[in-house]
Amino acid sequence: MRSLDTEAIHPISMTTFNLTGYNTGAFTLLGIPGLEQHQVWISIPFCLIYFVAIVGNSVLLMATEHSLHAPMFFFLSMLAITDLILSTTCVPKTLSIFWFGPQRISFPGCLTQLFFLHFSFVLDSSILMAMAFDRYVAICSPLRYNTILTPRTIVKIAVGISFRSFCVIFPCVFIVNRLPFCRTRNVPHTYCEHIGVARLACADISINIWYGFCVPIMTVIIDVILIAVSYILILCAVFHLPSQDARQKALGTCGSHVCVILMFYIPAFFSILAHRFGHNVPQTFHIVFANLYVIIPPALNPIVY
Repeated sequence: MRSLDTEAIHPISMTTFNLTGYNTGAFTLLGIPGLEQHQVWISIPFCLIYFVAIVGNSVLLMATEHSLHAPMFFFLSMLAITDLILSTTCVPKTLSIFWFGPQRISFPGCLTQLFFLHFSFVLDSSILMAMAFDRYVAICSPLRYNTILTPRTIVKIAVGISFRSFCVIFPCVFIVNRLPFCRTRNVPHTYCEHIGVARLACADISINIWYGFCVPIMTVIIDVILIAVSYILILCAVFHLPSQDARQKALGTCGSHVCVILMFYIPAFFSILAHRFGHNVPQTFHIVFANLYVIIPPALNPIVY
């Protein structure tokens, strides 16, 4: 009887050992499939754009340092910090792949990169929504601007959108961590992103696909709807202004924000929809576009502002 118990326990413990051992190994980031011979040359514009993003956002932070009591400058500093997180999470590892070939990344390191990549994306969207609300109050209720957007209210908004972004993305770490990776650990990408890593698992990833697609997208769509409502109300208020100069001045204060919104959302939705539904789009295009997305907006935003 004792030997039977031992034999029954042995397979269970072996299974447990195997399941817990799935996620102990490192992944290998392969780079851009099909462009391996050209990655050194691709790294040159990437490095220059990343340098512009770092310098530009650092200058923007220094320029807004003494004006953080003003809501727009406070949100601008948040946008600059988030853009630095977005680009720095991915670009240094990408450049090392371009220069030295495929690079290994630990599983915890991959989860960390995955979290900060998606967290900064959702937080960027939330900050743009907060900035739209700021413009709405400034134009539609200028006399009440300082009483509505007090320093305490601004801090509450900042904490609220940061916490919301955290709550939306943090479950992605758990639903990736639960997956067994018993086949290849070669990631055909330059960084770890949720669905790309999940597709390497030897298990059902339907939860990953639906959560990774629906929840962040619905969050961003809500932000887009609120931004659109804000600007519809802004336009209604502007067209009721008595003079042409007043209208131009009011619209001028929104111009840079609208440019940043378009630069952020148009490529974001294109990339997400192409990744989800564009099965005939070459994988190389997906990866090149995904790499451009994490570096171009962070570099252009400081220039626009």
